[in-house]
Order: sequence, then structure tokens, then C-alpha cells
Amino acid sequence: MRVLGVRHHGPGSARAVRAELERLRPDVILIEGPPEADGLVAHAPGCEPPVALLAHVPGDTSRAAFWPFAVFSPEWQAILYGTRSGTPVQFCDLPASHSLAMNGREGFSRDPIGELAAVAGYDDPERWWEDVVEHRGDTPFDVIAEAMTALREGYRPDEREARREAHMRRTIRAARKAGHERIAVVCGAWHVPALTEPFPTAASDDALLRRLPRVKAELTWVPWTYGRLAAWSGYGAGIASPGWYHHLFTVADRPVERWLAEAAAVLRAEGLVVSSAHVIEAVRLAEALAALRGRPLAGLGEVTEAARAVLCEGDELPVGLIQRRMVVGDRLGQVAEGTPMVPLQRDLRDHQRRLRLKPDALRRELDLDLRKPLDLERSHLLHRLRLLGVEWGAAEEARGKGTFRETWTLEWRPEYDLALIESAALGTTVRAAAAQRARDRCAAAVSLAELTELVERCLLAGLPEAMPEVLAALSARAALDADVTHLMAALPAMVRAHRYGDVRGTPAEGLATIAHSMLERIRVGLPVAVSGVDEGAAAGLLEHIDAVHSAVALLSEEPSSDERDRWLETLRGICDRGEPHGLIEGRLTRILLDAGSLGDAPERMSRAMSRGNTPARAAAWVEGFLAGGGLLLVHDPRLLELVDSWLAHLTGDQFTEVLPLLRRTFSEFAAPERRAIGDRLKAGARTVSAGEQVDEERAAPAVRTVLTILGRGT
Repeated sequence: MRVLGVRHHGPGSARAVRAELERLRPDVILIEGPPEADGLVAHAPGCEPPVALLAHVPGDTSRAAFWPFAVFSPEWQAILYGTRSGTPVQFCDLPASHSLAMNGREGFSRDPIGELAAVAGYDDPERWWEDVVEHRGDTPFDVIAEAMTALREGYRPDEREARREAHMRRTIRAARKAGHERIAVVCGAWHVPALTEPFPTAASDDALLRRLPRVKAELTWVPWTYGRLAAWSGYGAGIASPGWYHHLFTVADRPVERWLAEAAAVLRAEGLVVSSAHVIEAVRLAEALAALRGRPLAGLGEVTEAARAVLCEGDELPVGLIQRRMVVGDRLGQVAEGTPMVPLQRDLRDHQRRLRLKPDALRRELDLDLRKPLDLERSHLLHRLRLLGVEWGAAEEARGKGTFRETWTLEWRPEYDLALIESAALGTTVRAAAAQRARDRCAAAVSLAELTELVERCLLAGLPEAMPEVLAALSARAALDADVTHLMAALPAMVRAHRYGDVRGTPAEGLATIAHSMLERIRVGLPVAVSGVDEGAAAGLLEHIDAVHSAVALLSEEPSSDERDRWLETLRGICDRGEPHGLIEGRLTRILLDAGSLGDAPERMSRAMSRGNTPARAAAWVEGFLAGGGLLLVHDPRLLELVDSWLAHLTGDQFTEVLPLLRRTFSEFAAPERRAIGDRLKAGARTVSAGEQVDEERAAPAVRTVLTILGRGT
């Protein structure tokens, strides 16, 4: 038996394992990993790494584990050797049915590589491993075994680790009993001493493995990404520079020169000027740094420093680009066609091929024109996946005008396969599963806003089969909900769904009736809802009022609709009563003014700022009235004069009281608006009325201060 202790994602270990297996020609290969995956080994040659074994408990998304493999993983090279040569390959770690039942990650309480690096005088375990293993061109398995034996002297593994190693020994005994003489074991270097004879007795191992908790576990291959290789996996391994390790494994000669040449190509693709001379000098600097540091070959640290100094000329931004594109990498693996999948996964892959939406680990933007059948189908697919919890696409603000456009940011993540597997019981196709998820959410919805959002999402996803049930629940909930704020929160999504549903050709009969009914109840209840509220509640109501006002504008585009006039009549009635919070009254006055339904805005502002109102209420009124921009003060000198006069007549204490509100209001104006208001005031927006005398004695200190600032003081 030969035990090959490796680093789980080490290119040097991968090369050494491949060479050692060629030399040994074993009868069987045992690999650290869940034994339930033995039947999946035959699919490995058709996969394109990085891929991972996914183990999960059906119906429980919290119990899942991944065992990732890259092309430079020693275990992957052992699998490929076994499938090419016809050598049986078996996994020997604790079964996933037990490890998932124990609901914990596999891992160690100590870092053996870090300890060996520290003994050797290195402060970076990665750099030590590169120097003593990766840059040698082979892995000294006997030396590593000796080092691990020394590290484990006096060490007692915890219960989980002891069970894992007991199961590995049990698998070795079973291989011998099956008649295999030449056995090769590929495992993490830390486990080598535990798998080297003399073994503990079979009885003691059986005692450790007796009565272990068990759950039903299912396994399959799923695509993985290099970015995710830094995460913990089923055996607790992760690396920070998978792109660099891929380069070391796949490039046979002159790795430093080829790496820096590729880095130059990445920078040139972004429009940066990088010449061949830059590359030559960067190579020289990397090699010089390695020599100064006593390293056998320039490592990632040296090539990064060389790229920063020469290719990037000290700029960290392009260095970050090299880090993302090359050091980590954006490679996304693929699984073989015959890999076991749930029907939902297979349906998604069929859609991805047909709609030319290839999953990619690199973020990219996708612009859709919904008037085109292909783009409309793409939009439906992305929205359906979002209903299933697969956020492959994130909706962004569309470029250009019109309701026919959508912009998405796409980025595929490996865990989306797990979400699809967990949704498999909902249906065999993405459409059927999304429709069933909508029905389930409809039954579980606790608020009116949830139901209206669900209606909108069903329309966006093109799911007319789910609409009758969702609309029925919405209608029933809307009829019973007497809270005006709930109705106001729900109406905008309802109106959007009604207004834009026909853009996608999705029927949504009944939406208009529900929307008009909800708006009527809002008009009746709003005057009471805005009475006697404090500042916090007033601010929340304003957000709802603005959203409903925008929704009414959409409803009013229907032929013969009088919704807008009736809505504005309601708002005017609230203002005329003079009872709401100043913030609300000011905002409603501004809405009416912008709608052309108010001819006495200056008089209303004058009343709001009169001595009969406290400065705090007046300031709140101004904040509500001016929310959203200050152009009104620029173009209406009378309103500006009213605000200016009110401020001028405040006492010092009153001004201090209202200053935070005013500062918040004016700070939201755009800089050009603030500048224009200042210019208007400087030009005399407020003039001295006839007969009004200026107190020159009181003005003198201010005049002297201004002249000093202007450099004209005496």
C-alpha cells in the first residue's frame, strides 16, 4: 500500500500524484471523499473542471456540502488516471449520509502547513509550500509523511476527525479483503500518519463508527468556479490564488514569462499601454526579487510586485484587475451531459442553450428589447428563476426610454444548482416550478403588499396560469384590509402590473377593477390617516403619497379616466382643512401646484409662515414644499422672497431651532440650483420697500465682515 499525502489543491502535488500512479500502476485507488460518489466517477472525464461533488439532504437546504476539484487538484488527476487506465476508483472518507447528519464542516483545529512554515522561518504558509513543494517539480511524499508524523506526535484527534480516519482505514481493509494488493491512497497530508501501518485494531475502528447518525443523502456533479475555490469545502480546503495555480499546472515551461505576458494582454485589452519591453523588464525584476529572497523560482508575490512596479507603474487599479482576472480567475466548469440531474436542472440547461444564455462566473450585462421574441423569452426565464430563489440575473435600471427595455447583470454561482435541486418538487420545468412557487407564496402571504408584488412578478415572469389564484387572494385581502397605509403600499405595484402587463402579452384581467377599488378606499381614508401624526409618521406617509400620485398618473392614461381629478380634489381638501403635519401640507401644496391645480401657492406659503404658526411647523412646511428640487425658487421670485423674508424675521433662538430642517432641505438641492438661488438673492430678489429704513449702525459689523472677506477691509 502507498499513501500519497497531498495538498488538496496543489499543482505540484497533482503532478507528483499523476507520476507516482503511473509508476505504481495500482490495483485500486482510494481517494478522500464521500463513498456515495463512487458511481459518479465514470462521469468525471466528460466534466470540465472546476467542478464539485454536491451532497445534500432532500428537502433541507441547510444540510449540504461541496467537494470541489480543479484540474490541478491531486484527487482529480487520480480520478482521471483511474478512468483512463481502467483502475477502480473509490472514495474512502466518512459517508456524506453521516457527515451531513452531524451537521458540521469537516476541518482541523490546527494548520499543519502553517506550523511547518513557521518552523522553517516563513511567515507565509503559501510561500513556504511553493518553495519546498510546488517549485520542486515533484512532491516528496516520504518527507511530507515524516513531517506530519512529527507534528501529530502526542496529538489526539477530536471525535469527528477520529471517525473519518477510522472509516478510511475500514475502506483500506475492505480493499485488501477484495484481493487488491497494490493500493494507492490519495488523501490530505495531515491524515497520512493515521493511515500508515500499524493500524489500530478493526474492533476499535468499528466501535468509533457504531451508531452514527444518518440521513438520506443524494450526490451529483455541479459546476464550480475558481472564485469559490477559496471557500471551505467538504474537506475544509481552500486557496486564495486558483488562477495562479492553474497556470503553474498547465504551463510546462517558462511560467513567469508566460504569466507576465498574459498580464500585459489583460491590461492592453483595457486600453492600457503595455509594451514587450515592459514585460521583459517585469520578468527581470521578478527573477531578481526571487534571487534576493533565496527562492528557487519567482512566486506569486514576486510576479505581482513586478507587475505593479513595471506593467502598472505603481497604480493599484490595474493590479486589482490582474488579481481578479488572473490570480483568482473567472473560470466556470461544466459537467458531463450524462451527469445525474433533476428534471428542473436539465430544463434550465436546455433553455440556456436555446436562448443562448451561457452561464458565466464573470459578471456581465445583458440588455433586452421585449419587443423581440428571443429577448422576451430571456426575460421570462430570468424572472422565473428569481421566483425560485435563483438570482442569476439582477435587474438594473434599463438604458434608454420606454417600457420595452430591461437591463440585467448576470453572474452564475454554484449554489444555484442546490436551489434548483431543492425546487425540483415544484415541477419538472422552470415555468411549472415558478408557477407553483407563486401559488405557494400566495397562500403564505401575510400582507397586501406581498400579494401585489407577487402579481407584478407573475406578469414579469409570464405566468398567466398562476394569475387567477393570486388575483383571487389579492382581491379578498384588499377587501378586508382597512389600513390605508397598507393599501397605499400595495397600489403602485398593482398599477404597474396593470399598465405594463400588455407589453409582455401577459393577460391580467381583473387588475383594473381591483386597482380602482383600492384607490377609492385610499381617497376616503387618507384625510383621517394624515391627521395628528408626528414627524416620523409624516415622512413615512409622504413616501406612500408620492408613490400613489405616480400610480394615479398611470391610471389616468386610460381613456375617459377621471382618477387624476378626483385624487387631486382629495389632496386639495386635505390642504384646505389645514390640519395635517406641516411636512405633509407643504408636499401636497407642491403636488397641486405642479399639477396646475393651484393658483394661490404664494398665499398658502404666506399663511404657513405667518406668526400664527410656530417656526418648526413653518420649516416643516417649507421642507415638504421644496422636496425634490429648488428650481421653483429660482423661477418664482415671489416664493423666494417669501422664504427670505420669513428667515429674516426669525429671532436668533427660532433660527437655531429650524436650522437643521432647513439645512436638510437645501442640502438636497443640486449644486447649480443652490448657486442660482444665491445669485438671485445677491441680485436683489428681496428689495427694500418704499419708506423702509436701513439701520446703518446695526448693519455696520456685517458690512465690515463682508469687506474683509472680499479683501477690501480697512
